[in-house]
Amino acid sequence: MKPVTRRATLAGLGIAVPALVTLSACSGGKKPAGGGGSPSSLSVWALTGAKQDTYQGSFDAWDKANPDDPFSVEFFANDSYKEKIRTSIGSGNAPTLIFNWAGGTLEDYVGNESVVDLTGKVDDILSHSIESIAKVGEVDGKQYGVPNNDTQPVVLYYSTELFEEHGVTPPTTWAELMTAVEAFVAADITPIALAGQSVWPELMYIQYLTDRIGGEGVFEKILTGEADAWSDPAITSALESIVQLVDAGAFGSSFGSVAADAGADAALVHTGQAAMLLQGSWVYGTFKQDAPDFVAGDKLGFLNFPAADGGAGDPANVVGNPANFWSVSADADPEVQELAIKYLNEFNLNEDMVDSFLGMGAIPAVKDLEDKLPDLDDGKFLSFAYDMVINAPHFQLSWDQALPAAPAQELLTNLSQIFLGEKKPADFVSAMNATLDS
Repeated sequence: MKPVTRRATLAGLGIAVPALVTLSACSGGKKPAGGGGSPSSLSVWALTGAKQDTYQGSFDAWDKANPDDPFSVEFFANDSYKEKIRTSIGSGNAPTLIFNWAGGTLEDYVGNESVVDLTGKVDDILSHSIESIAKVGEVDGKQYGVPNNDTQPVVLYYSTELFEEHGVTPPTTWAELMTAVEAFVAADITPIALAGQSVWPELMYIQYLTDRIGGEGVFEKILTGEADAWSDPAITSALESIVQLVDAGAFGSSFGSVAADAGADAALVHTGQAAMLLQGSWVYGTFKQDAPDFVAGDKLGFLNFPAADGGAGDPANVVGNPANFWSVSADADPEVQELAIKYLNEFNLNEDMVDSFLGMGAIPAVKDLEDKLPDLDDGKFLSFAYDMVINAPHFQLSWDQALPAAPAQELLTNLSQIFLGEKKPADFVSAMNATLDS
């Protein structure tokens, strides 16, 4: 899937962000840290977009309670942040709190001794975090990151109006999905909207299909670098299933020119041109913003990805982005590290932050929300997505986040060629196995 850097700023409302914005904290009165963090004072960088006000409010609350130790806060657009944080960590000039996506990124930080081992130091925040998500912040059994925002499972959205009009059953199995594809192709409706120009939405298919067919262990072998791990039969079957969808006309003939960042894939659904869309939970905000009547009129349905016929994977498993994470810079002075840990335990994902996320239709990565969600404006969707996450035996991090940068880019390139019919599954497997040797 597309790197979370780009998704995170769009997660709540699908709002586009400028190239670079820096803002100082309102309440602390402390000058921003400029090119990097100060080891002797609290500093933090976060992302612009829908969640910015929530983060700012949390740091303001800390500053009010700790006026002698305020946060210096800067906000960056996602791509700018990604480049800047990499440079600052490499130079030992990172902010105290490091916003990250876990996976390969966090492993690199740990390997370079850039972040603090938080094991046993953040039990308060972990006690009310969703356990399966909190574990994503572990490296080699030790805690180096804690969740700081919403969980983002990948959902199969569908137009209830089109399904009812054409007498199609919302698919819960692969056979039902292919039946739905055939019915909508016959009706001259694109069965599934796909933003192929963006490429990263295509990852959702290989992830879910591999999991449904072969189970969660298939990708675990890839992560551990097992020789020829991409040769697992489940990978080939997943690729063949993708080819089956393409050949059946599931994505129409123009998916290669559709971009996700502008919400063009969601627009195909709410304008009646496409019947389904496999996308992250963040796209619910896009539907709500761009087509409020479509959402309010119960025309938007949602499902987990269909089960594979005879597959070994649990159909309740989920793929996507468990959350974003805070880590603590190892370059900060010890007393500043302790202040940051205090913030994580007392202010991060507290009741105020949870309420703020829920208000924007986002699902905080915390436990025991079941009774709170149904009464909210977006309660139906929030309850559905929250149940997906809570009941998932396994929540698989987006492959392009779990893998190191170079193999992740190879994955995107080769997968795009599969969807475009430019590469055979066997060639994909060979190309990706080569990344295990590099």
